[in-house]
Amino acid sequence: MRLALMTLVFFVTLAGMEVFAWVMHRWVMHGWLWSWHRSHHEPRHGLFELNDLFGVVFALPAIVLIWLGVNLLPWALPVGLGITAYGMIYFFFHDGLVHGRFPTFQADKHGFWRKRIQAHRLHHAVNTKHGCVSFGFLWVQPARVLKAELAQRRDSAASGA
Repeated sequence: MRLALMTLVFFVTLAGMEVFAWVMHRWVMHGWLWSWHRSHHEPRHGLFELNDLFGVVFALPAIVLIWLGVNLLPWALPVGLGITAYGMIYFFFHDGLVHGRFPTFQADKHGFWRKRIQAHRLHHAVNTKHGCVSFGFLWVQPARVLKAELAQRRDSAASGA
């Protein structure tokens, strides 16, 4: 496959992973697999949490696609690498910058990352399966919008609506 096309497939996959991640986070992690994800909304005891299994599960298709791309289907390589790149960015950002599970650079002065950290912290303002905001990672709404949405949900819950 030509390098330009492979590069395009890589970046389309990387961008598409944001949609996939949003859907998985909103409807699977805060849905039928809340039993795994709940550990991420609670204080962690030890190095790992049950939620870390998602990283293992999501890595498997990337590994298979990279193997297929190297050995059988050239188009599968940039797809597998795009998934892997998204996973690496997510791991660095989410586990490093936001949750401090390992040392990273200070993001407070970097507007791009600061906005994403704020959105993720607002996501964690709710410790239950329902009522959370901001399920994305790279594309997030401004903090003021998310705060207003949280306030509206709390008001609705308080009034019994």
